[in-house]
This record gives sequence, C-alpha cells and structure tokens, in this order.
Amino acid sequence: MMREPSVLDYLKSKLTFWRSEPIEIPILDSDSLVGEEYINSLDEMPDAVSLDTDIGTENAGIFPFQWSGWWVLLVLGLALFAQRFLEPPQRNVGAGVLFYLAAAGVLVWGLLRKSFPSQDNQPQVNPGKDPLTARTLMLTISLVTGLAAFISFSGNLFTQVNLFLWGISLVTLISALMIPKARDLSWGKSLRIAFDDFISQGLRLPGWSLFVFGIFVLAAFFRFYQLGSVPPEMFSDHAEKLWDVGDVLTGETRIFFPRNTGREAFQMYLTAAVALVFGTGLSFLSLKIGTALAGLFTLPFIYLLGKEVAGRRVGLLAMAFAGVAYWPNVISRVALRFTLYPFFTAPTIYFLVRGIRRQNRNDFIWAGLALGLGLHGYSPFRFVPLVVIGALGLYLLHRASHGNRVQIFWRSTIMVWVSLWIFLPLFRYALTHMNEFTYRTMTRMGTIERPYPGAVGEIFFKNLWDALTMFFWNNGDTWVHSVSQRPALGVVSAALFFLGVVLLLVRYLRERDWLDLFWLISIPLLMMPSILSLAFPSENPSLNRTGGALIPVFLIVGIALDYLMTSIKDGLSTKGGASAAWGLAILLFALSAGQNYDLVFHQYQDQFSRSAWNTSEMGTVMRQFIDTIGSEDQTWVVRYPHWADTRLVSINAGMPLRDPGLWPDELEQTLEVSGTKLFLFKPDDHDAVITLQQLYPGGTSNVIESALDDKDFGVYFVPQRTLDE
Repeated sequence: MMREPSVLDYLKSKLTFWRSEPIEIPILDSDSLVGEEYINSLDEMPDAVSLDTDIGTENAGIFPFQWSGWWVLLVLGLALFAQRFLEPPQRNVGAGVLFYLAAAGVLVWGLLRKSFPSQDNQPQVNPGKDPLTARTLMLTISLVTGLAAFISFSGNLFTQVNLFLWGISLVTLISALMIPKARDLSWGKSLRIAFDDFISQGLRLPGWSLFVFGIFVLAAFFRFYQLGSVPPEMFSDHAEKLWDVGDVLTGETRIFFPRNTGREAFQMYLTAAVALVFGTGLSFLSLKIGTALAGLFTLPFIYLLGKEVAGRRVGLLAMAFAGVAYWPNVISRVALRFTLYPFFTAPTIYFLVRGIRRQNRNDFIWAGLALGLGLHGYSPFRFVPLVVIGALGLYLLHRASHGNRVQIFWRSTIMVWVSLWIFLPLFRYALTHMNEFTYRTMTRMGTIERPYPGAVGEIFFKNLWDALTMFFWNNGDTWVHSVSQRPALGVVSAALFFLGVVLLLVRYLRERDWLDLFWLISIPLLMMPSILSLAFPSENPSLNRTGGALIPVFLIVGIALDYLMTSIKDGLSTKGGASAAWGLAILLFALSAGQNYDLVFHQYQDQFSRSAWNTSEMGTVMRQFIDTIGSEDQTWVVRYPHWADTRLVSINAGMPLRDPGLWPDELEQTLEVSGTKLFLFKPDDHDAVITLQQLYPGGTSNVIESALDDKDFGVYFVPQRTLDE
C-alpha cells in the first residue's frame, strides 16, 4: 500500500526540486463533482480551432506548465528593463544587474512553486540500430583514390587530376557508408500523391510553410537591403581577398592562399563563382554577395535545429530573431570570411544533434561533410571539432546514451572519417607547411608577434568574462564588424537570452538532459577563438571570432520566447490565450527588428563611414581621368603612412589587379611614362607635393573636398603640353 505524502514531504519536494518530481496537492474542482458519463462525453467532442492550430504549431511549447501569464510578463518586463539600463550611451550597471537578478529570482521562484517545465512535448524520435556494415568494394576504391589524391595535393594546387581523384574518393566513401532509406512507394507514385495533395488544397502552400517563408524573405531583406552601400568602403583585407580571387580566375587554383598571413580557400572560390555568375567582376560587391548569401543560408539550419530539439515554433522564433539581428547581419555584410564560421557550424551541430537523437548514421555522415567543409572556410572553425567532442562526451556521460554507446562510437568514427576526406587537400598542405597553416592562430594564442601583456591565467579568465558578457555589455571596439562599445544583442534578444539561460540551467538541474547543458557549454567553446587571443587581449571580444556562438544563442532566445508564449496561453486559459501569446511574440519581434535596423543601417553605417578611408571617391576621380583624357598606366597614388590602401583606389577605379602606389622617392619613375598624368596624394604629404612640383613644374595641384569630414585628398594634374615643353 502506497503511503500518502505528508506536508513535510510536500515541502521537501519543493525545496529540492532537482532531485525528483515535485509533489502536487490535488485541487477539487467542479469537474470532479459531475457524473462520469458527462466527463467521458467531453472526450468525444471535437477540438476547438485555436491560433496555434491555424498557423501550424504542433505542440504546446517546450516548457508546458501552467501559471498565471501575468507572472511571466513581470519576468519579461524586469529583464527588458535590465537590458535597457545596459544600453549605451547612458548606462546604469547597478540598475541593470539588479533588474536582471530580480528577473532571475522571480522566474526561479515561479518554477519552484508550480509544475516544473519538462520536455515531454518534444518531437518523438525512434532510434534505430546501426547494422555496422559498409560496402567493401566502394570502401576499397575510396581508400585507393583518396591516397592518390592526397599525394597529388602536394603542390598546393587544385588540378583536374587531383580533383577527379578526390571526387571519386568522396563519392565512393559516402556510397560505401550511407544507409539507403526504405521506400514503401516508388518515386513516381510518391510524386503523384504529393501532387494530388497539392491540388486538393487549392494550389496553396500550407500556412506554416508560408509563415516560415515570410520570415526567410524578411531576413533576406535585412541581408541584402542597401548591400552596395552598407558598409560603404573597403579596407586592406578586401584588397588581399580580391587579389586572391584574381589568382583563381587567372588559373592559380590554390588550396591555401599564403597572402596576408594565409587564408583558407572557400571564400576565394565562392567569390570567383559570384563574379562569373552575376557579372560583378573583381569588386567589393562580389565579395558582399557571396558572404551575404552564406549568412542568409545559415538561417534554415537554425530553424531545423530548433525544430529538431524543441518543435517548429522554437525553430521559427530562433530563425526570426537571428534573421534581423545586427550581429549576424554585420559579419555577413562586411564581405570577409567571418560569416563562414556560423554558416558551417549550423549544419554541423544540426546533423550531429539529429544523428545522436535519432541514432541515424546518415546524419553523422552529413555532419562530417559540414565539418570538413567548414575547415576550408574561416580559421576559428578549427575549434568546432572540440565542440563536437564536447557534445559526444556530454551525451555519453548522461543516462540517455545507455545502450547506444557502442553505436555512437562507430558513427562518430564514420563522421571523423568523412570530415577528414573533405579536409584532405588542406590536411596535405598543413603537414608540409605547418608554420604557415597555423601562423595567424599562433600570433594570437602564442608569442610569435609579441609577448603576453600579463599573466596568461589572468588574461584568459578576463577574456572569458568579457566574451560571456558581450551579449549584454560590450562586443568590442572594432569598427570593421561591430558598433563599438555596445552589447552584441539588442534589448529584446539579450533579455530573452538571459531568461533562456536561466530556464535551461534550472531544467538541467531537474531533468539532467544533456542537450540543455550542451547548449550552455557550446557558447564559450564556440567563442574560444576570441577568448584565446592571449597576446592581443584588446581584440577580445570580437563578433567575427565568436560568430559560431550565435547558433546556440539564438536557439536559446527561441526557447525562452516559446516558454513565455506557452505560459501566457495556458495562464489565460481561454481561446484568446493563443492570440495573446502570438501578439506578444510579434510585438517583441517588431521591437527587435526596429532596433537592429537602426544599428545596421544607421549606427554601423555612420561609424564605418567615419573610420574607413574614402577610396571609392578617389577611385571615381581616377576613373573619370581614364575615361576622358588619360589611361590606366598614367595614374598613380602617392603612398602615405596609415592612409588609404592604394590597391583599393585602383579596384574602385576598375583596375582590380593593378597597384598604382608609389612612395615620394619613387615618383621619378613616372618620367618614363609619356602623356597626361594624374597623381592622388594626401594633403598632409608636403614631401609628395614638393617632389611632384620639382618633377613636373607645369602641373597643377588641387584639393578635392570629400563628403566626409577629414577625408579630403589632393590631385596633381600634369597636362600634355607641360610635358612637351
């Protein structure tokens, strides 16, 4: 006979909620007083149509427990006030911390006094057993051709031969390992059934699909709106990239590009493809289009990840807030490799988590493909293998892995094998050029360029703190890819992220779900490329080297908002509860979108314009000279320390592979060129003006006023008649 719980048992269960399911005292309501026949008849009544059903929400949320919706509004309000106090320019740290503590306290108090949030409504998965088999012939072919490709990659060049061998090796490896899906219907019959379903709906897409597509289109607007002018100017790294792309287009198909301390190849080939497909040539716009596309197509994997672990509403919310956020938008627009970090991190984590949850070998293969490709993208991605190891380790240490550990080992081995085969060309280069391959990383982690500015341990923990607080306080002062000295997240996203972290911590203490802990741990792991800038701690935090962390960050934002929506819906206990929940979500999203629009298209744009040199204006003047009275080889830019990169002037003038720069003591070389001549110089460079007047006494000097303050530049014009005299 089961003993009834006492009042003391009830109190203990509430105070030690992480040990066992809290005891609830049953409440006698009117339903318990009516007859059994009436109660049974209620079960036979059709379900009412709610807003959740109308737009396709298939569950009640990831945190389905009931307590008054007014309480969660209080929690949300406290968090929003907290972050508002931390917004520049007028900040109140004490008030911000106090309000955040109050929000956390009220939230935890609510969790303690009511039913605990669970994950029972997550999508059901049916783990399958792996046969642990492979196609021997295909595997043998893959090994032989892979070895041949590895040897042929020795020259740091992609060639027709090694690409063919590598391609055969990859195709046969995947064919050897991939488990075909069981098909109950032929593809023709399946297509006919799908078409009939489409016709029966009146040629309309499902409402939820349209909703997701609409969010994706809005995100595309944020990625591509004013792309040509935001940001407005290039800087030296862009010149390096375009020269690398120029090498590709002229046949120098390198595996690793040694220029500018060394770069992986993916962006070079992506930009080359953009230049050819869109006809944009070797230009800033070509770089921008490639990285903006990469940033945009990160979002579907954020949606799929949220849908996989928490339901499609969480996936939608995570994708929506990431789609309009200033952080991923800026690192996509700046046209460098930064956005490749989250671009490859998102599918890697998605397929890994999906593979673990569903025990599906094919997902591990896809994770391996994404992992290997990511290593050709942006060097901070080299920390993602550690994140993968962390995920597998956490899973194996938790109860969920019971009975699956052997299969996880073999599937993980397959994932590593596939990723190594994708990484093969760069791996071959790294073995023989390790110093070049690791140089950029070691300049930040080690003492190649400068000694550590203090005790390593102190620097590390300060960097860790600065990185973990950047979401609420300071994302660094690098004008290239951030709005200086402000939080990485907007007010709404930061508040939701904070609440989501608290929710995951509390739920992990209660349910010990490895995923809850993984989302929290993955954030500092994905930020390590910035945190480990030990020799240059001033470069931490940075939005570029922490870019991979935006995947779990916005997933947590989605989880938090989903929880708020569920609590409001259940708290109101009326048909209008769902409408109120979605109304709150839309309001928060609109506020977030508005602030992020201002951050990108006003604050970031203004800051960038003030900080970058106006090489586009200089290039326009040079182009006008070439198109009217001169030619390309009759134009020069006089170099000056810490001034404009002369290659950028030439690129903006339509001469992407010419460097027109000369130092003042090199100007005498221009006497060998006949015809009208044009020299651009910095007005402060008096030596340049004196030298030009000595060489070309009949020339004229003018200062071109820039549209921006302190960006004027000089023009020294040498007419033909002066040369004839």
